[in-house]
Amino acid sequence: MTSEALGGSWVPEACTLPTAEQPLRVAEFDGLFAEGLLGVERQGPTELELVLKASCEVVARELVARESECCSFFGFVFSGGDDGELRLRVSVPVARVDVLDGLAARAAGVLA
Repeated sequence: MTSEALGGSWVPEACTLPTAEQPLRVAEFDGLFAEGLLGVERQGPTELELVLKASCEVVARELVARESECCSFFGFVFSGGDDGELRLRVSVPVARVDVLDGLAARAAGVLA
């Protein structure tokens, strides 16, 4: 698996999503980040919190539900934040930290 920040893929080899669909899923995350990402906060090696615009909640929930189907190691928890923000906590097991690193780098790249 590669986890290059912006040029490569952070999709793990264990992903059950058909290979041809993987770039489309990455593009969906990129779209969510471009549309509504307000912040990225690393909570620890295996946890990341994404701060999103509340207006992106439906899209975010639908996307992570589909992502959970192909990469069941992800944990996703939504909560409300201050000022109507939506917080999405993403967790992975230690063996999948490289995937979380790639997702974090991709999100941070949008904010840069």
